[in-house]
Amino acid sequence: MALPSVFQHLRIPVIGSPLFIISNPDLVIAQCKAGIVGSFPALNARPVEVLEQWLKRITEELDAYNQANPDKPAAPFAVNQIVHKSNERLMHDMELCVKYKVPVIITSLGAVKEVNDAAHSYGGVVLHDIINNRFAKKAIEKGADGLIAVAAGAGGHAGTLSPFALVQEIREWFDGPLALSGSIATGGAVLAAQAMGADFGYIGSAFIATKEANADERYKQAIVDCGADDIVYSNLFTGIHGNYLAPSIVAAGLDPKNLPESDPSKMNFGSGGTEAKKAWRDIWGCGQGIGAVKEILPAAKLVDRLADEYFAAKERLAGTYAKAAE
Repeated sequence: MALPSVFQHLRIPVIGSPLFIISNPDLVIAQCKAGIVGSFPALNARPVEVLEQWLKRITEELDAYNQANPDKPAAPFAVNQIVHKSNERLMHDMELCVKYKVPVIITSLGAVKEVNDAAHSYGGVVLHDIINNRFAKKAIEKGADGLIAVAAGAGGHAGTLSPFALVQEIREWFDGPLALSGSIATGGAVLAAQAMGADFGYIGSAFIATKEANADERYKQAIVDCGADDIVYSNLFTGIHGNYLAPSIVAAGLDPKNLPESDPSKMNFGSGGTEAKKAWRDIWGCGQGIGAVKEILPAAKLVDRLADEYFAAKERLAGTYAKAAE
């Protein structure tokens, strides 16, 4: 199945994942201009009136960029909607996405047909993130166009399945757009995701350590300084299991090796979202791929690195097969 035309101008097959609190218009615009899909959670725009300001700015700046660079247009942008009963803003925010014709909608924590229909009303593409094959099938049944497979090692609310197993099971029945999330922080990993059967690499944690990201400088430096062994998997902070940086847990006065279980019913991503926002501000979400992040860079420079690595990996792989054929 051919990918939707909205993805035809990507420099490399990468979607920058929406980072709670961290993703903002500066980061999204920089990602899109650099040639990858930039995204942000609608709930990052607080208070609710700020969302229209963000959508207006992103749309206008990317339109102006495209007019000035017709031979090298920007990649599309995406808005992440938390489809959960605690999100009282959901349909209001979707109305704005319809108004500004947001090219890609990323849905999380629930699949709702009305949200998909709203996006489809103007030609938008819906990608739904899932952690297993059962949820993947439900998302497509509800009208999602594509999937984001959140495998083991991903930052934030991550699954536990191997990316090999998850992608293989999905590809047995689904041939539409598929992104893979989980420890992807290099161009070689993006190519590996494609080799497994995904269409895109879904990269989040590496973009925390960028100039544009709305993250505490200590958080950014921790991304640079830490590695996979510094990641802790717990549901204590939001009610859903996720991956977090151990140093931030220690700084909060907790023992990363002895964290209690949380009650999933206490999860709250609503219009206020105070507890969830506090958790993500003080306890730093992160995936296992951060060992590849060596310095804090402008987002465009990070995309440059990813692109160099991606095409070098393709060339290296082609050379290996050419030698084998001799």
